[in-house]
Amino acid sequence: MHAPRSRVRPVRLLSATLLAATLALAGCSGTATDSGGKSSADRAGAKAAAPGAEQQGATDNAKGGGAGRATAAPRLAAQDIIRTASLTVQVKDVPKAIDTARTAAENAGGYVGKENTDRDSGGREHTRIVLRVPTEKYDAVLADLQGTGKLLDRTAQAEDVTEQVVDVDSRIKSQRASVARVRDLMDKATKLSDVVSLEGELSSREADLEALLAQQASLKNRTGFATITLSLSETPVHEAAKDDERTGFGDALAGGWHVLATMLRWIGLALAAALPFLVPVGLLVLVWIRLVRPRRAARRLPAPPAPPQYPGHGPEGPATPH
Repeated sequence: MHAPRSRVRPVRLLSATLLAATLALAGCSGTATDSGGKSSADRAGAKAAAPGAEQQGATDNAKGGGAGRATAAPRLAAQDIIRTASLTVQVKDVPKAIDTARTAAENAGGYVGKENTDRDSGGREHTRIVLRVPTEKYDAVLADLQGTGKLLDRTAQAEDVTEQVVDVDSRIKSQRASVARVRDLMDKATKLSDVVSLEGELSSREADLEALLAQQASLKNRTGFATITLSLSETPVHEAAKDDERTGFGDALAGGWHVLATMLRWIGLALAAALPFLVPVGLLVLVWIRLVRPRRAARRLPAPPAPPQYPGHGPEGPATPH
């Protein structure tokens, strides 16, 4: 006797659902087991293949402070540095020291940029020379120059311009691409107005490119060649101070005479400056003494006394008897 179809379908659907759930659970547990087993097998194989790997890793962690930290030193990028130095050296023979400095710079592949020589009141020669030497020979040339005599003073400076060099290089690359684009547009332009406009734009961009190229060349020269300013002298820097400390009677007398001469000179200059004003003032004083003053004195003199009058005498003489 067959069961009705309405009852057979729910039973089949329920059986299919249970079977699918069972397979899903079995697959998940199998995957987890395989993963765990594979990881264990891998770890075991790794230990078997490299017995000392775990011990070496522990040693590296102890030295480096962690497994994730790099053990090798990081590689530094190339730097562009402008180096300058200034030396003051006392020598016995200044011309000979100049030749030595020039030879040291030329042997290193450099050159003399500037030279200035003068003499002091004592006839001693002083020279200031500017040397440009390749940066890689900078330290060697500096050591050679210090050995030419007695080093009195030394200053050195290093300026890192790497970021500026990179920025200029990037701007040059972009500007060249911009110039190329404008030239392509000029080749494709058909109208005269477009050609004229593009020519003006091309000239402006080429001018900007030339300015950037000049800046790049200047940076390359300043970073490729170090600047050393060498001052050579036959007189120690502190000699003048020692001479002042040993001042004697003759020095004091000479100093006083110098002060007197200076004072008289300034007085003469003051009189010369006041002379145009002294002439009219002197004339006014002379007029006052010769003309005005005598008249004022005459006005201030008292009048002469009247003659005495006697009885019988009038102002016209003695009276006549009647």
